[in-house]
Amino acid sequence: MRVRVIEFRLLVGAIFLLCSALVKAEDFFIDSKASLEKALATVEPGDEIVLKNGVYKDFEIIFSAKGSEGKPIVLRAEEKGKVLLTGQSSLSLGGAHLVVSGLIFKDGYSPSGAVISYRINKNEIANHSRVTEVVIEDYSKPDKFENDYWVALYGKHNRLDHSYLAGKRNRGVTLAVRLNSKSSIENHHLIDHNYFGYRPELGSNGGETLRIGTSHYSLENSFTHVENNVFERCNGEVEIISVKSGGNIIHGNTFIESRGTLTLRHGNNNVVTNNVFLGNGVHNTGGVRVINANQEVANNLFKSLTGYRFGSGFTVMNGVPNSPQNRYHQVDGANIHHNTFIDVEHIQFAAGADEERSAPPINSKFTNNLLLSQNAPITMSFFDDIKGIKFADNVANYSVESTVQEGFSKISNIGQTLSEDQEVGKVGASPDIVTLSRDDVGPSWYAKKQYEVPFDSGREIVVEPGVNTLFNAVAKASDGDTLILQKGNYSEEKTVVIDKTLSIKGVSQENVVLLPQRTALFEIIDNGNLKLAFLSLSGEDAPDAAGNTLLRTQKWGMMTNYRFDMRNVSVLNLNINHSYHFFAAGARSFATSVNIENSEFSNITGNILLFDKERDDLGIYNVEVLNFSNNHIEQVDGALALIYRGGTDESTFGPKVTFFKNQLERVGLGKRNKSKASIFLHGVQQALLKSNDIKSSAKVVIEHTVGEPKTSIVKNLFENTPDPKVIDFLSQGAECGCQ
Repeated sequence: MRVRVIEFRLLVGAIFLLCSALVKAEDFFIDSKASLEKALATVEPGDEIVLKNGVYKDFEIIFSAKGSEGKPIVLRAEEKGKVLLTGQSSLSLGGAHLVVSGLIFKDGYSPSGAVISYRINKNEIANHSRVTEVVIEDYSKPDKFENDYWVALYGKHNRLDHSYLAGKRNRGVTLAVRLNSKSSIENHHLIDHNYFGYRPELGSNGGETLRIGTSHYSLENSFTHVENNVFERCNGEVEIISVKSGGNIIHGNTFIESRGTLTLRHGNNNVVTNNVFLGNGVHNTGGVRVINANQEVANNLFKSLTGYRFGSGFTVMNGVPNSPQNRYHQVDGANIHHNTFIDVEHIQFAAGADEERSAPPINSKFTNNLLLSQNAPITMSFFDDIKGIKFADNVANYSVESTVQEGFSKISNIGQTLSEDQEVGKVGASPDIVTLSRDDVGPSWYAKKQYEVPFDSGREIVVEPGVNTLFNAVAKASDGDTLILQKGNYSEEKTVVIDKTLSIKGVSQENVVLLPQRTALFEIIDNGNLKLAFLSLSGEDAPDAAGNTLLRTQKWGMMTNYRFDMRNVSVLNLNINHSYHFFAAGARSFATSVNIENSEFSNITGNILLFDKERDDLGIYNVEVLNFSNNHIEQVDGALALIYRGGTDESTFGPKVTFFKNQLERVGLGKRNKSKASIFLHGVQQALLKSNDIKSSAKVVIEHTVGEPKTSIVKNLFENTPDPKVIDFLSQGAECGCQ
């Protein structure tokens, strides 16, 4: 009898366990903040909170809960990609073992300091939590220089994966790993399989895509893994990834046409392996910059990178003796081995050497690396004593600089298939290294947006002459369209606002005349890009007022960068009153490129190009790249160009300006030209003045104020014009003239 009782109890116990296993975790469907709070009050480990399909405006999600290992509490979209968070929405996580998936943030901006934060407040932080398949796109604060993060990682053992982050335009790191408390140090976070898309040039410090730590906590270890992500056209500033802590692993990522570098800025014992850097010859594309102690850079592929100085294809920095924590610690014990460099234009050692950064690298090695010059020369530069770096067992297919020649073997016929050569197989990156594409990462269900719509990529629309016909045609046009203006006069009583990518072309330069009757003919605003060709622009019908401008950006605070291209255009008679300018950029506007070719400017009482509105000396400026070539300029009271970049910040590349094969006569001599110059460049990083013919004009003035500026003034003719003046404020105001 007793045996039967025991058997019965065992049977009951087994049935109870079976029933418990069959109990399904509960799903809570929500559609409001109130229903979310109600669900959070009752959820248990293993439950799911399902946000119903729809658009949620100004929805601040506070996800505070505690799951358990193997039974996380999940907050997810009912259907991936069909839950849209707009306006001032955000997500904060606090607790443990949480999972968030399938949400989209766009058409707005965060009301706080982060769009997604792995903490609710200083005391409620997320641990062992995951955000996956989330989209943040074009979700920037309306003030370009107001700071925020898109993702702020706190706590420990958290993950961000298979997500899409693109289009951040305001100041602040896209993804920041925060180490500002004991609860977030030695965190072991995982950041993997994400797509970090277009991050336009900020024109200032604060445009990093990913930062791990800060200088204040840089001597702490983070132990963050950044693996198998794609960084495409992340151009915010010179540091794409800024590592400011120790013990991190950056592995298996692919960088595509990103202008900047993976920078080991602070912290020690970091490892950079199996990454691919593809510049495709794009201007300012870089690789890795090494600072601090015991950094390892191995088995990486660097290809077709054009950057120089701090944005080079590969850079080893000089340090500051006994450096403060926020400056440049000496490179000590760097181990750089088994990397492949193909058509990397600049490899620099002891970069940044100056009176402050006077400590060259020590106890370091550059070994078993492969350098291939196939379509572009590879230049190795040395800015200080590099005896502290051992060069050994490297291979190149060209003769390297004599400084390190003993550390290289020359094999001219290496070719692309490296693994077949036993000798070569000992050097360079593994042929098995994986190059990721944009389709390999991010949420599979979300299409990756095309940024910077090409000119002339849409329809061609014929426009007839008349009153306001151009204004009306522009209003109806779409991104990428081209307006073909027929012969005749176009009298514009309204300012033509450019809020899309648009080309305006005449059928002939002399017979298509635009006659503005307002203080401005064109105004470029957010999302606007403008191309002009084969036109004549005349100010003869403009209002009789001082300070007219033929073309301008909105006067303050553009969020989006813009492009301007002009070819075969005549700009005439901007002289109805004094100070009639051709192009004036507003404060906090930023042009990624301005290109003007084969055009004519005459009888202008103001300036031609005004890019000088950022006078607060914070490293902010108005144009990244300016090319002005094969133009004829005559009788201009103001300057051809006024370009100003103030401050001493070194985190950006520009401006880069080129004046090539232009003819100037009687330029810059007007009494209202305060610069007293035909061309005035302040703080420009790269300036080329070549083969220009300058007659009876004011002098060219160039002021060096920051970084390692490159100025080349060659093969110009100065007739009845003072010699150019280059003032080097970096060398206590020493002056030099260039011919």
